[in-house]
Amino acid sequence: MNDRTENLLLALPGLLLLALAFLLPIGQMLALSISGPDGPTLDHFVRFLSDPYYLGVLWRTVRLSFLITLICGAIGFPLAYIMTKVGPRLRLWLVVMVILPLMTSVVVRTFGWMVLLSRSGLIPQMLRDFDLVGRNFALMQTEIAIVVGMVQVLLPFMTLSILGVLTRIDGRLEEAARTMGCSFLQTVRTVVLPLALPGIVAGSLLCFTLSASSFVTPNLLGGSRIQVLAASIYRSVTSAPDWPFAAAQAVILFVGILLVLLPYIKLTGGKNG
Repeated sequence: MNDRTENLLLALPGLLLLALAFLLPIGQMLALSISGPDGPTLDHFVRFLSDPYYLGVLWRTVRLSFLITLICGAIGFPLAYIMTKVGPRLRLWLVVMVILPLMTSVVVRTFGWMVLLSRSGLIPQMLRDFDLVGRNFALMQTEIAIVVGMVQVLLPFMTLSILGVLTRIDGRLEEAARTMGCSFLQTVRTVVLPLALPGIVAGSLLCFTLSASSFVTPNLLGGSRIQVLAASIYRSVTSAPDWPFAAAQAVILFVGILLVLLPYIKLTGGKNG
């Protein structure tokens, strides 16, 4: 028995589990999305792509996911950089503070944001007290509420992805750049940022895919007024119910996320090769 056959046998249980837990449900979803009373049809996709409402839901999902990813990167990179420059004990506490929210249910954290962002909540009340907003100002059931809640949920994924790369960067490279006359910002821009790019890309992919497919936080903070694609799928299943149309929406979401992942997989595959 050669090494290739032995490796294949060792990987066989995992491949079977992957086929049963992932490929089989995906295949059933694809089959359901083209099912019709008279046989296979693309009517469900045509209905989605020809309806301005659903196209608006798709565009909102993509737009908010990109915005959430951008904000997570803008906060996560400086935070991860600071964590690499502090002492071991303080770094440990910072890592614990970043990881700690992951130990709490997303539903619990979202309900906390609902309390803070409600009309009588702490944040709107503070803005009214400083005369920054009007008396009827509200944050709940707005895109701002979704962005705030999702950034808090996804920020640890971005920060930890970048931190794992930054900790492997040789500090002497920054010292050399400063010796050659670079300022702090120039050093970060020309040395640290390019070397941290793999972590930024990995964290961005995690944030984007999790944000685009998230249901609980956007549904609770956005309500029925601000629909995203995952909530639209849920409504198609529970309200109508229209399983084929829900499956078609899920396929569109799946393909959209796959189109984002493929360029990264191709680039990293080429580098590893």
